[in-house]
Amino acid sequence: MSIASQSVKSRAFQLCRYGRAIGTLSEAIYPSSSFSRTVKCFSTVSTETCPPSRAVIYHDHGAPDQVLKILDIPARTLRHGEVCVKMLAAPINPSDINRIEGVYPVRPPVPAIAGGEGVGEVIAMATGVENLSIGDWVIPAYSGVGTWCTHAVGAEGTWCKVQSDVPMEYAATVTVNPCTALRMMKDFVPLEEGDVVVQNGATSIVGQCVIQLAKEWGVHTINLVRDRPGIQDVAERLKALGATHVLPESQLGTLNIKDLLAGRHEPKLGLNCVGGTAATGVLKLLGESGTMVTYGGMAKKPVTTSTAAFIFKDVRLQGFWLQKWMSSHRQEDFMSMTEYLLGLVRVGRLKYLMEKVAFSNFESALQKALGKAGSAPKQVLTFV
Repeated sequence: MSIASQSVKSRAFQLCRYGRAIGTLSEAIYPSSSFSRTVKCFSTVSTETCPPSRAVIYHDHGAPDQVLKILDIPARTLRHGEVCVKMLAAPINPSDINRIEGVYPVRPPVPAIAGGEGVGEVIAMATGVENLSIGDWVIPAYSGVGTWCTHAVGAEGTWCKVQSDVPMEYAATVTVNPCTALRMMKDFVPLEEGDVVVQNGATSIVGQCVIQLAKEWGVHTINLVRDRPGIQDVAERLKALGATHVLPESQLGTLNIKDLLAGRHEPKLGLNCVGGTAATGVLKLLGESGTMVTYGGMAKKPVTTSTAAFIFKDVRLQGFWLQKWMSSHRQEDFMSMTEYLLGLVRVGRLKYLMEKVAFSNFESALQKALGKAGSAPKQVLTFV
């Protein structure tokens, strides 16, 4: 794969008189609710500017290692109510890959800057900004902002302030995976101390967060993991986070559930991010009137269950999509949730595996995120 690098500065000014043509690119690069498709090349409302940026951009949907380009973006004068954010770190998430491929349900119009999660520092702002200050750390208030870039511009409402006393890679990744774990643990079944949750995909960041949140609340977890070399090391690592049980999926056929539970209640909540036989394993362990929540489909196979499970166990199947939750809740609710999670990070009670990679090594990080370099932790791009 070759990620092309080129400068668009001269081309941008050359095309500026064709407002509609360059307007589409500028809007993707510097999103703003007040943006006009017809660009006024020399009109400004502020003396504050955002410096030149380098950004990962796609003009068409397709395979990420084919359609992504790293481009140089010229400096831009900030408009009323906008802030310039120097990005510090941004992860490569599966949803980012799906947006680039064009298969995610909600995606920005192309051309667009890739990346939907991250943390940055406010370095400049125009008039009209009321609740942010220079030096504040901020994260996107919604997905699809475009975070794989050295600098980003957006209206003040694009960003939420976070405390800067946590490692930047945690601030950069708090929005998607930890929030998904927390919402699924809170919104479907009322969990009480001593209850049991069963999940597959336990080694994922969501899975690791579920284990630690459960421990925080006195809830037990049964964690299903795929069979692999070094599975004992995996089990020990998850137990160190607080997992009650870690089981290879291959053991489900011979498992004595009563012995496993050792007098505890049957699981009332199951979490599925795999599908196929892994989802069937969760359903097998789920108790009567239990609920299984599906939030991913890594195996790309359907969720199936027996008629008997519906009739005699009265199981319920539901789904969760964080973006839907965020669209129906206030920004204050989102901020409260991220503050709680980062508070756990701050005191060492929430942690997960990540690999920080310099933005200059983007190609390598992308290959790992695409699974083309073997198993790898979450790739987090760093810009400092």
